[in-house]
Amino acid sequence: MESYLGLVPDRPDDLRQRAGIHAALGESARLAIVDLLAVSDRSPTELCEHLQITTNLLTHHLDVLAAVGLVSRTTSAGDKRRKYVRLERAPLASLAIGGTPLPGRTLFLCTHNSARSQLAAALWTARTGRPSDSAGTHPADRVHRGAIAAGRRAGLDLSAATPKTVDVIEAGTQVVTVCDRAHEELTPDDTWWHWSIPDPVETGDADAFDAVVADLDARITTLLSPTNCPTGVPQP
Repeated sequence: MESYLGLVPDRPDDLRQRAGIHAALGESARLAIVDLLAVSDRSPTELCEHLQITTNLLTHHLDVLAAVGLVSRTTSAGDKRRKYVRLERAPLASLAIGGTPLPGRTLFLCTHNSARSQLAAALWTARTGRPSDSAGTHPADRVHRGAIAAGRRAGLDLSAATPKTVDVIEAGTQVVTVCDRAHEELTPDDTWWHWSIPDPVETGDADAFDAVVADLDARITTLLSPTNCPTGVPQP
């Protein structure tokens, strides 16, 4: 097979896919969408407001990104009339997206504070070495045993964790909602991040909890760069 620049394309389909991703990102608005989604899932309305573009133009850009597997659109688990756009990180593995400056302290919020936000806070501290906390809008009596088990499989200890309600949010705290219902119930400002993560408690099986850990890990890893990660902090 003919080679180019000394490289033999043993998998031409893979090369075409990579080229398609680069082409999709070769437009400034689409690159801006990826930058926004790297830290927070967004509704189409929010993306239009951030980018100052029309709904029709946003739809075109999202269709281009979706065609190469970079974004997906999901229905809110809270208000079924709402949609969220999320970044699909797997296709970006070879593109080396840069890290984002990490906040000093992070607060993860969900409805019951019994699974997603607990796992997110523990994983955030493990990966970044920075302080984090979690809370819920309607906290459960205890952390779900499935979350404790999933944390254990990921090297996280949630045995002493207890759900608590959202209280005063200190200035300078980066708030991350990991639940559609909490995101829609509260009044987030533009600095908050939203990660639209399905509730594993609804199925209760181990795979669902492990999927949450994998999703959180991918999102946190996307934010990391060598300068963000202190020496000795475990890397994924």
